[in-house]
Amino acid sequence: MVKVTLNLSEEVLSARRQSPEEFCAAMRLAAAIFWYQRGELSQEKATQVAGLNRRDFLEVLAQHKIDVFQVDFNDLEQELELP
Repeated sequence: MVKVTLNLSEEVLSARRQSPEEFCAAMRLAAAIFWYQRGELSQEKATQVAGLNRRDFLEVLAQHKIDVFQVDFNDLEQELELP
């Protein structure tokens, strides 16, 4: 496993009113959601980044009203044209 270290001022943590552990968990989740929403990560990889299981990640997506299914409309259009 790779360890990533971030240097942040105390002001950042105090502004969010979170412990370093809570801030880290929130940052991981935010990154996972952002990259998943952009189609840069699969659902499986996003759950790993978030540190959640798939069910919990899907629940978070639903809470944030984010589509669970990533649809590429060009791919869908091509599939619909197949005989």
